[in-house]
Amino acid sequence: MISLLGKVALVTGGSRGIGASVAVMMAKAGATVALTYGKSKQDAARTAHRVARCGSECLIIRANVARSGDVRKTVRSVLDHFGRIDILVNNAGIWKRGAIGTMTERQWDETLDVNLKGTFLFCNAVVPVMKKQKAGKIINIASTAGQRGEPFYSHYAASKGGMIAFTKAIAAELAPQGIIANCVSPGWVYTDMTSRDLNDRRQISQINKSIPRGRVATPEEIAGPVVFLASDLANHIVGAVINVNGGSVLFG
Repeated sequence: MISLLGKVALVTGGSRGIGASVAVMMAKAGATVALTYGKSKQDAARTAHRVARCGSECLIIRANVARSGDVRKTVRSVLDHFGRIDILVNNAGIWKRGAIGTMTERQWDETLDVNLKGTFLFCNAVVPVMKKQKAGKIINIASTAGQRGEPFYSHYAASKGGMIAFTKAIAAELAPQGIIANCVSPGWVYTDMTSRDLNDRRQISQINKSIPRGRVATPEEIAGPVVFLASDLANHIVGAVINVNGGSVLFG
């Protein structure tokens, strides 16, 4: 029942992990895909190849999501190539340890710039496009850390908590114009970003015990709710935070 045929999806941080799974699942649902990557063009090309195998075209663009110039160039490139943007998925993000009391200003700024400012910049650049189209879907990838906090990752928690509040605010602002904004909030997910922690046998055992389903999510299990929110089946879901954590953190 989910069809994104004829839609153009822009996925930030789409070269690997959750972003890559979102890009591929969007393509399987019929969407044309543009994705940004930060460092590895090889990873982005692999994801583009996976998208192409689904029968969809994929445009890859190198961009620093925290730089307004890069964001504007990215949006222009997508519009020049595809002519429209129907779906924006703000997925690009970083997760780096930082203890309060010893965290540097640079550490704080880096996380807030990528995770929160990057989301703002892309929304700010894409919303005028969606307003002209009188329709659009925005899905921001938040985190349980933004709902309950996370020791030694206060900067990350602050960025994701800010993203949730930002999403709720723009959701109410944009819904009357046909633009629907929501969040997907994952818990632990197997990605390159979490591999160090999840490859530790003792730590993964403790993490799995804290999850009622008994295991960490795959990137595909996060991508599914994202694609659902991008579809017409979710048209009346506005400003929601969809928790995808196997029951480890329950917010209603």
